[in-house]
Amino acid sequence: MFRRLFLIALLGALPLTCRATSLADKLQSADHVLLIRHAYAPGVGDPPNFSVNDCSTQRNLDAEGKAQAVRVGQWLRQQGLRRVQLFSSIWCRCQDTASGMGLGPHRIEPSLASFFDQPDAAAASNRALQAFIARTLPGKGAQALILVTHHVNIREFVGENIGVGDMILARVGKDGKPLSYERIPSP
Repeated sequence: MFRRLFLIALLGALPLTCRATSLADKLQSADHVLLIRHAYAPGVGDPPNFSVNDCSTQRNLDAEGKAQAVRVGQWLRQQGLRRVQLFSSIWCRCQDTASGMGLGPHRIEPSLASFFDQPDAAAASNRALQAFIARTLPGKGAQALILVTHHVNIREFVGENIGVGDMILARVGKDGKPLSYERIPSP
């Protein structure tokens, strides 16, 4: 009887274990990257005359967004992520998301910057992002490559709009272009 209950419990936990191992394993490989849209920041775009160097002039995370960033980080750790290379857009809402996840320090990456107010820059920005990914993935070792950015960047990269705090797990080629991807909703 005990053996049977043990096997049922073990089999019931198997799908969770496989998914957790699968995400961590994929992100430790040299062909996967995780893109995260910043957490909730009320409004659309930024106010007129904003400055990327002055958070008080930008649209920022509110209490809900800060809590969402914490949940994303907790969920990623539950999936088995321990060592990460974390990059962020210069926008404060992305940096605050990266910091709030509690996965370690982040670095600013120019190719993750929003081009929301400059839609003509979409193709060039996407080429820069692909080049950054192509340069970074081979040298990251077993660390997960995580990029916190904006919906316009993710839409240009994979062709899909995603919600705040949602993630895209992308398998990429050596050129940094996406080959396939999986959308992961914000926890």
